[in-house]
Amino acid sequence: MKKTSIGGQALIEGLMMIGPENAAIALRKADGEILVEKRPLPKKLLVTKIPIVRGAVNFFRQMVLGMKALMFSAQFVEIEDDEEDDEPSKFDDFLKKLIGEKRYDKLTGKFEGNKIPDFMIYISVVISILFSVVLFIFLPNLLAQLVGFGKNAKGNVYYNLFEGVVRMTLFSAYIILVSKMDDIKRVWQYHGAEHKTIHCYESGDNLTVENVRKFSTKHPRCGTSFMVIVMVISVIIFSFLPRYGIVLNILLRLIFVPLVAGTSYEILKFAGRRTDWIIMKIINSPGLAFQYFTTKEPDDRQIEVAIEAFNGVLVDDREADNW
Repeated sequence: MKKTSIGGQALIEGLMMIGPENAAIALRKADGEILVEKRPLPKKLLVTKIPIVRGAVNFFRQMVLGMKALMFSAQFVEIEDDEEDDEPSKFDDFLKKLIGEKRYDKLTGKFEGNKIPDFMIYISVVISILFSVVLFIFLPNLLAQLVGFGKNAKGNVYYNLFEGVVRMTLFSAYIILVSKMDDIKRVWQYHGAEHKTIHCYESGDNLTVENVRKFSTKHPRCGTSFMVIVMVISVIIFSFLPRYGIVLNILLRLIFVPLVAGTSYEILKFAGRRTDWIIMKIINSPGLAFQYFTTKEPDDRQIEVAIEAFNGVLVDDREADNW
C-alpha cells in the first residue's frame, strides 16, 4: 500500500486535489471538456513542523485554500451559465461591480479579468468560523447553562456531558440535513470520486476509470472524519475547563479551539496511517459512518475529473510519501 499526503475537496462541478507541492482544480465544462488549473501551495512555515501547532495552522490554511477553490468553481459555473443566459441577475451585477469583469479565454485556457480579492476570501473564512462557533460552541453552552446543573463535581460532569451531547446532536443534524439538499448531491458525488481515486492510487493500481470505480467512497483521512474527531476531542478538553458565566465560558472554549484542532489533526494523521490497528479502526469508524451522508457514488465522468485533478498534483513516490 502506498502512503501519500494527497487529499482533496469537492467543488461545484469538480474538485480540488492537494499534493506536497501544489493544488490542482479540475472542473467539468458545459461542453464536456475538463479544465485543470494548477496552483502552487504557500511555503511551509516552521510552525507546520511542530506537533499540535501544525494542525491548527494547517486547518486555517486549508480553509482559505478551500474557500478560494470553491469561489473559483462557483465563478466558473456562473460564467458558463452566462453564455447561455443573456439576462444577468442583480447578484451578478453586484459581483461585477465589486470584483470587475472576468471571462474565460478558450484559446489560452485561462481566466481574464480581475481575481476575487483576498480580503473577500478571508472574510468568507471568518464568517464560516463564526457560524461554527455560534452553532457548535455558543448554543450548546447556552443550553447547558439554561438546564442549570449544580456547581458541585457531579453537576460539572453532567454539565459537560450534556454540552457534548448537544454539540454532537447539532453536528449530526447539520450533516444529515445538508445531505438531503438536491443541489449538494453532485458535490457529494465528487467527494466520493475524490476518495475512490486516492484509494486507487494508494492500492498501487493504475488510475483508470475502471480501476477507480471499484473502490470505496469512504476514506479515513477525510474532512468529515476530522470534524467528528474534533467534536469528540472538544468534549474531552472542554470537560477540564472551569465553569463561569456564558461569556467567560465561550472565551475559554475559543482559546482552546486551536488545541482541539491540533490534537484532532494528529489523531487523524496517525489513524490514517495505521488503519490496520484495531484501536485505529474504532477511532475511524464514526467518521467513516458519517461519510455515508457526505459521499455518494460518482458516475464515470466525475471519476475522470477526479483523476485529472489527482494527476495534476502527483509527484514521485519519494516526495509523495511525506507522512
